[in-house]
Amino acid sequence: MQVTTLSFDNLHAHGPLFTDLLRARHRTFIQQARWDLPEADGMEFDQYDTPASRWVAVHEYGRILAGVRLTPTTHRCGMYSYMIRDAQLGLLDTIPRDLMWEDAPVAQHVWEGSRVFISNDVPSEMRLRVQIQLIAEMVRTGRELGAAAILAIVPVASQRLARKLGLEWTPVGPVRDIDGVACVCVQSSMAMRMH
Repeated sequence: MQVTTLSFDNLHAHGPLFTDLLRARHRTFIQQARWDLPEADGMEFDQYDTPASRWVAVHEYGRILAGVRLTPTTHRCGMYSYMIRDAQLGLLDTIPRDLMWEDAPVAQHVWEGSRVFISNDVPSEMRLRVQIQLIAEMVRTGRELGAAAILAIVPVASQRLARKLGLEWTPVGPVRDIDGVACVCVQSSMAMRMH
């Protein structure tokens, strides 16, 4: 199993890994979750997949096992900044506006984690190992980018797993139903120790 952090600067060195990641997101979010998202040539993408973002891919033998996108909260692309802030500003009608109790931060030390997934075809006996690899690389990359915290929308049910893996998070908003799943906006400290 390998873990790679992709950026527009290194895409050329990783062959089809980036397009494979976008195809895995298509399977996960469009085909399986039935989200209405932009797509082309079997790939899912949106306005937050810009040169400012980074993508963590867990992969094995050319198969994407998991992924997450990291976006700086200071970035802007046209009228968009990052998903949680744009939802709060009413720019995204599919995500509740009241995700956070406070205004979404715009700070060099805070990044957003989004499009987090583990592929459905990852066997149950491998899932924990894949999750550990994904979180460890997300934290390593976040620290390398100067992030002290990652902001994300996560299923409430995943809090136990996060604690088990050593990821400290603090809810920063109320529990909200998103596509039938109880979710909460959390801020995760990058000062964690992996177990």
